[in-house]
Amino acid sequence: MKLLHTSDWHIGRTFHGSSTLDAARTVLHAIADLARENKVDVVLVPGDVWDSTTPSAEAYRVLQEGFRLIRAAGAQLIVTSGNHDSAVRLGYQAEWAAAAGVHVITDPARLSEPVILHDEHGPVAFFGVPYLEPLMIRHLDGTDEVRTQRQALEWALERIRSTGAPGETRSVVLAHCFAAGLSDEIRESDFERDITAGGLDVVPVSCFEGTDYVALGHIHTRATLAPSVRYSGSPLHYSFTEAGLDRGAWLVELDAEGLHEVTWLTLPVPRQLAVLRGTLGELLGDASFAKHEDSWVKAVLVDPQRPLDAMRTLQQRFPHCAVLEYAPEGAPASSSRTSPKLVRQLRDPLQVTLRYLEDVRGAEPSPEEVAILKRAVDELTAERSAR
Repeated sequence: MKLLHTSDWHIGRTFHGSSTLDAARTVLHAIADLARENKVDVVLVPGDVWDSTTPSAEAYRVLQEGFRLIRAAGAQLIVTSGNHDSAVRLGYQAEWAAAAGVHVITDPARLSEPVILHDEHGPVAFFGVPYLEPLMIRHLDGTDEVRTQRQALEWALERIRSTGAPGETRSVVLAHCFAAGLSDEIRESDFERDITAGGLDVVPVSCFEGTDYVALGHIHTRATLAPSVRYSGSPLHYSFTEAGLDRGAWLVELDAEGLHEVTWLTLPVPRQLAVLRGTLGELLGDASFAKHEDSWVKAVLVDPQRPLDAMRTLQQRFPHCAVLEYAPEGAPASSSRTSPKLVRQLRDPLQVTLRYLEDVRGAEPSPEEVAILKRAVDELTAERSAR
């Protein structure tokens, strides 16, 4: 049996204020093409299908179109809800959708009821674990002491094991969580917010032992935590920290014994991301940047003085410039800039202003600038004294 593991579609998310619905359509068409070309039996989507609990009508249409294309390619779908989804909205009509080969699992009370599909070697049990908010499952049996994501996943997997699978039958688990074993680079670069308000609530990989394959969602970068435990990442870029990282899905092959092979398949990137650094003049005139003129651009300007109207000027060459950052050469890191303690020590408003300007620009103000600022401070002080 061939599975295609993708996740975190986030249909409806904006990218710095711009819609990504057309890009979502593009990658869903590509996922359907991968399913057809590789004779995939099942497409797995472990959570965050939408980006909002109240998706727009157009987001519904994009999802419907994606499901239809994947089914037309010959693959069934198994989908679970993530922390961005409304489990109720996503799960509505799940019973009817299952009859058409789209299996949507959003009810934690039924997570131990597998979707059973067959190949030439026999049955495969698919268990979908929707995002489990501990507070929202307290009414279910055995959840009185559940306080964390780890405890919620342990509770869910214990219920799954009580069915006799994994063990007696080949099994696949879909789960939306933050699992232990991710590299520091992925932790730092990933755009997704923490699942818990108080910090990362990490689920150990050992929770999934005994399962032939675990399809994880929530992290936007692909990662292999164990040969049978993987994140596919999202099919679109949602942060400039992901610039240069490819997008794709895992092609998973099960044989009679269980997991046989896993292969990475790339997806097209509708619009590339680029982080460009230089002076405004360099970004506008350097021929080497021509290849990024149709990319999403984050511009980091290093001019000694902040250029006026820089964003509008940059967008004349880079229409999709979305972020502008000012980082002049030699300027101190933001952590070393003027502190409240230093401000209290300086007391003199002019000295505070001059120190702030120096910290931001990385260079002392010129005599002319000092004179202008002194005059402004004197005028303000006189005005306040006259009140």
